[in-house]
Amino acid sequence: MGLLLLLFVVFLSFPLLWLISTAFKPLSETFTAGLLPKQPTWANFNEAINDLGVLQSAANTFKVSIISALLTLAIATPASYVLARRPSPVNRAVLVWILITQTFPVILIIVPLFLILARVGLVNTHLGLIVVYVVWSLPFVLWMLQGYVSGIPNELEEAAAVDGATQVQTITRILLPLLIPALVATGLYAFVNAWNEFFFALVLLKSPELTTIQVNLSKLRGIEGLARWGPLAAGSLLATLPTLVLFGFMQRRLVSGLLSGGVKA
Repeated sequence: MGLLLLLFVVFLSFPLLWLISTAFKPLSETFTAGLLPKQPTWANFNEAINDLGVLQSAANTFKVSIISALLTLAIATPASYVLARRPSPVNRAVLVWILITQTFPVILIIVPLFLILARVGLVNTHLGLIVVYVVWSLPFVLWMLQGYVSGIPNELEEAAAVDGATQVQTITRILLPLLIPALVATGLYAFVNAWNEFFFALVLLKSPELTTIQVNLSKLRGIEGLARWGPLAAGSLLATLPTLVLFGFMQRRLVSGLLSGGVKA
């Protein structure tokens, strides 16, 4: 069993290992056998950073992604509490509508979305892209959070009410600590969803200084289908690092709030 698990981990890690290897390989070694480059080079990183401006586009993407994730959580958290704790025909219809919206293809809404944003002056702005990402991620995050809220026993709120806590105190001192793992998980989803998104950013952003990293990396693939593999791998590696660091930093907080709300009054 241990050997199978090790082989599975190696299998999952191979794309990242190949990416790291290609990022340090010169052009002559790009398609040669073996993961270790014979003549490691930083030229691919220099081209990605200096010529393509990967760091600037990465900063743009991080700003858009983190703001959209925080706004999504700020809207979804109180809404999920209402959906879970105030059942009604309207709320059930809202949940059904949330599921239906997940079936809409992006291409179906891009034209009316562009026209609406153009009318209010939000095309070619990060604010417009943030609004789109919040609206796009909100249904799934709201659906997930209302499931987490429904899983918290009502008896905890009733006990807090008996002890004299107001509803606001109950939510902030009892529910929110218990929801920390859910907030982290759904927040990471919203962040990664915005970080990896390509189509909306391609259509809505035109200025090079506003470009996100996914759109910027697409420039390394020519119209004939020929890619500059070295700089593309270097840029992709730089684009991968923030999400890996964020996951590594936040994973400890996925379980930190499981019982903290149950022992605080």
